[in-house]
Amino acid sequence: MGLISLVWGIVALLWMVLAFIPLLGWGNWFLIPFAAVGAVIAAIGLLFTREGNRGRAKAGLLLNVAVIVVGVIRLGLGGGFV
Repeated sequence: MGLISLVWGIVALLWMVLAFIPLLGWGNWFLIPFAAVGAVIAAIGLLFTREGNRGRAKAGLLLNVAVIVVGVIRLGLGGGFV
C-alpha cells in the first residue's frame, strides 16, 4: 500500500506541475480528487502496516496532502472557487 500511494503521489505531483501552465488550471479540478484517493490509500497503508515499514506510506500521504493543498490554493488564486 505504501508503494502504491507513493507512486500515486508522484503522478499527482507531475500532474500538478502540468496544471500550473496557463490555461491548464482546470486540471486542478481533477487533480484534487485524484490526490485525495492517493491520501486515502496511504492512510489505509498506515493502518495495516507494521511500525517499521510505514516510511513509504507516510511519504505518500505527505506528498498527496501537499498536492491537495497546492491545488486548492491554485484554484483559489485563479478564481476556481467562487
